[in-house]
Amino acid sequence: MDSQHRPQSPGTRLKRLRESLHLTLREVEKKTQEIAAEKKNPEFIVSRGWLTDVENGAHVPSIFKLYSLSVVYCRSCSYLNSLFDVQMTDIGKDQAVFGLARTRLVELPEEEEGGKVALPLRFRQDHHLDNTNLLSKLTAVWGDIPVSLVRHLNPDTSLYGFIGLQDYTLFPLIRPGTFVQIDVHQRKIIPVSSGGEFDRPIYFLELRGGYACGWCELKKDILTVLPHPNSGTESRHFSYPQEAEIVGRVTAVAMRIASEAPREGARRRSGR
Repeated sequence: MDSQHRPQSPGTRLKRLRESLHLTLREVEKKTQEIAAEKKNPEFIVSRGWLTDVENGAHVPSIFKLYSLSVVYCRSCSYLNSLFDVQMTDIGKDQAVFGLARTRLVELPEEEEGGKVALPLRFRQDHHLDNTNLLSKLTAVWGDIPVSLVRHLNPDTSLYGFIGLQDYTLFPLIRPGTFVQIDVHQRKIIPVSSGGEFDRPIYFLELRGGYACGWCELKKDILTVLPHPNSGTESRHFSYPQEAEIVGRVTAVAMRIASEAPREGARRRSGR
């Protein structure tokens, strides 16, 4: 491979960044000493010798030194992480895949201005999504979106929830791995006597030790979480409000529109 086209090492890329800013090793050291003095922590110091080793591939920056380099180079920590092939925008996606599978509330990260949050809902290799498609009435496709936009779409009246990867309560209407928007001002269970499944109110609930999402029925002091008939799951009953509290009504859904084959139980119920 031509050396001009050979991928640069993380240290080389970091060195080129420093040189593009016309900073010497000594200047970086001096500036980080000032940061360390301000923070009262010597871990923030990036010495000339240590930085030389990093640029030569012998070391990887710690979180303290990465912070100092971010300040001195006027680049975000996310950008400097990316030089070492650590993509901070993958955190949301990887949390959904490798993190807790339980249904839970989603807290928006406090990212720097202009950052993005990755929602694991867009199939980048699925070319069928490139063109206009017919989508379910409640379906939306989300991908990497700016945090500032998420905040704009998340007023004080709303929270976001994540449907656990093993939570099939409303499958196939709402699939595991779905993100939902919750209106916290709609906490009263509305009895519905007619209409289809899309018109029936869906609620997000906080339970003892977890969360749930589903249709709800309240009779006296017993709250019942009702599953979709094709879900293969059973109704759950809770003493209300001692064992279950309504967080709010689900008002929007971001859901996968392509996934693996349904569970065996769901397949049997649908007749396939």
